[in-house]
Amino acid sequence: MKKKTSVFISGGGIGGLTIGLKLAKCGVDVTVVEKLPGPTPVYKGELLQPKSLDILDKLNLLNPTLENGHTIKELDLVEMTSRLKEIDTSVMKYDVIPSDYAYSLMIHHEKIKEIVRDEALKYPHFHYIPNSICKGFRENYAIVKKDKKEEIHVEADFFIGAEGRTSATRNEMGINVKESIYNHHFLTVTFPRPKDFTRGKIISTHDRFLGLFPLPNNEVRSVYLIPAGKYKELRKQSLDYVYKLYTDLVPELEGYVNKIDSWKKIQLMIPLAYHSSQYVQGNKAIIGDAAHTVHPMAGEGMNMAIQDGDVLGELLCDMYGQDKLHEDNLNWFPKVRKNRVKHQMQLSHLSALAYSYPYRPITWLRRKTLSRIEEDPVLHFKQMLNISGLGIWKESAVDRLSQTGIWPLRTKINQQKKEAKLFANSDDYPWKQEGLV
Repeated sequence: MKKKTSVFISGGGIGGLTIGLKLAKCGVDVTVVEKLPGPTPVYKGELLQPKSLDILDKLNLLNPTLENGHTIKELDLVEMTSRLKEIDTSVMKYDVIPSDYAYSLMIHHEKIKEIVRDEALKYPHFHYIPNSICKGFRENYAIVKKDKKEEIHVEADFFIGAEGRTSATRNEMGINVKESIYNHHFLTVTFPRPKDFTRGKIISTHDRFLGLFPLPNNEVRSVYLIPAGKYKELRKQSLDYVYKLYTDLVPELEGYVNKIDSWKKIQLMIPLAYHSSQYVQGNKAIIGDAAHTVHPMAGEGMNMAIQDGDVLGELLCDMYGQDKLHEDNLNWFPKVRKNRVKHQMQLSHLSALAYSYPYRPITWLRRKTLSRIEEDPVLHFKQMLNISGLGIWKESAVDRLSQTGIWPLRTKINQQKKEAKLFANSDDYPWKQEGLV
């Protein structure tokens, strides 16, 4: 079977759907193939950062997203002694950012995909083919295997790889990625929470880490750090052992974490990181996990895919709108996204290292740094701006000295300077001013 489309997207995850919706809205014929036949129980990102909420708002999807999510405006970072006595709490606040989107949102991954996909399906230019996978390319068409039997040849002007870590598009482009691994893994599971447990919280000792992120419907997503390679040993333990890991750190979870009734509900999450040397080659481009995978500590993976999809989708819309389909125009995509991704990956990597080693001097330094970030308005703003995706303001030598306590705390940062650090429309879509070829 043969099919023609303008833009072919291999992968119907959140990044591919974001591009698909943007193209459908601007009247470009787009075909998305997704290997899964329906929702998956496998854990994927659930924390939407401010920039992603901004993008969803521009797609007229913010309200249904908010209705199905749980807003987080502050994140508590709690440090405890080895005897489980609280010694310090730092609070990271999104409202230091001068934006209408000064908050994050927890939402089930399949729900946000459903919201975007259902909106895209309203447009006649959007074609969605589930239970299908791109097996490779020939000349100017993609070879798609549907329902594990039917072969479809999809001819297109442009081919976008949004398949995730295993990417046929990236392979076709001849790109190899070098994975970085970490000395820890995570147990992740969702369970009921107390009604008043509404803020994000990270609890740590010198050798333990538990992240708790409230979901709607009085649920909470948890991530518990374990040494790499310890999962099989842990799996032999009773669930009572797991309950105690949680309630030792957060006693109010007693009676809630106990609702986990099977080890099968607890998933092992293995953090990796890599960054492709290329995003674009000829008439092909890769986005999301096909192009970059980030340590999950800062909750950026899903957001980076959405933000990739926004930029590339806008670019393709303008290329078709102006009838300027030269493949060189695709190079605007990495010009905008690559350095942003690199910076967010560095932040996530440093956050991971801060919790990776069970040494008391590292714990002391982490506690000192977090306390100074909370107290220094410049550090606090930089931290929240950089994880938000709304802008970038890199650390300076003075910042590092301030974190250690060598440099005195700064007392204020003016609103005008904050606003100047936010991405403008010309930063997100520079070709609109500079032109396409």
